[in-house]
Parts: sequence; structure tokens; C-alpha cells
Amino acid sequence: MRKLSLFLALLILSTTTTAFASGLDGLPDFHRTPGAIDPSVTQENIGRTVCVVGYTKTVRPPTSYTNKLKYEQLRSGYAVNGDLDMRNYEEDHLIPLAVGGSPRDPRNLFPQYYGGAYGARLKDRLELKMHLLVCAGSVTLKAAQSAFKKDWRIAYRKYIGPLN
Repeated sequence: MRKLSLFLALLILSTTTTAFASGLDGLPDFHRTPGAIDPSVTQENIGRTVCVVGYTKTVRPPTSYTNKLKYEQLRSGYAVNGDLDMRNYEEDHLIPLAVGGSPRDPRNLFPQYYGGAYGARLKDRLELKMHLLVCAGSVTLKAAQSAFKKDWRIAYRKYIGPLN
């Protein structure tokens, strides 16, 4: 019984440590959130999809869906330093809707912490910039999706600049 208790304590600690590291660096747990694209959005149809004003409002899942998912994810290891307050997180699309990310696929959604150097608001700035570049034809849809799927922080430094 004592060994089982120790094992469970170590398991909980390792989960919290992993979530803490992932949360503050602005990245998801890539095993759980590898990203997913919306196959109906292509380079050929961006003028009728992601580049239409208001497009993301038409595909964004309801908060009843995202709040339930955020609640489950926070309780299964995504909480930063044990912080389960849902107001401290944005249920974010790893590959943004504005560049053809899948709206409802849980593999594309994670609770991104607002705090830390790489918080959710910083990623939001890059999402807007990449959307504008895709719609201007300066960056391909696939390149924009890949930038978020790999490590959006690198794309942030490339397209926006260093962190202040």
C-alpha cells in the first residue's frame, strides 16, 4: 500500500511538472495536442474561406464545447503549477482558425496559459500577422500552418520580432 501511495504521488508530481513546463513556454503537450487542420480550407480557396472577413466566427466552436474541453484538459495535466482557474487560460487552437486550423478537433485545442513570457495574448498577435500574410499571398497556407504546428515562438521572432 505504501509503495502504491508513493507511486501515485510521483505520478501526480511528474504530471504537474510536465504541465508546468509546457504551460509557461506557450506550447502544448505535443503528444496530446499535435495540431490538426481543416481539410476544407486549401490554398486554392482561401479567398472564400479564411480570408473572408468574419470567417472564424462562422467556424469557431461554441463556448459550451471549448469550456468543457478546457475543464477536462486542465484536470488531466494541463494546469500550470496546479492552477485550475479556467479564467487564467484561453482554450486555443494550436493551428489557428485564421490559417485553416481544425475548429473542433481536440488534437488542435489546448488550454494556453495567459501568464508567462509566451502567454496566449502573444500568440494571438502572431495569429493575426500570419493571417494577414497568408491573405496577402506573402506566406502559403501550408507554411503558416507548419509554423504553428512546429513552434510558434520561432515564427513570432521571425515575423514580429524579439520579445519585449
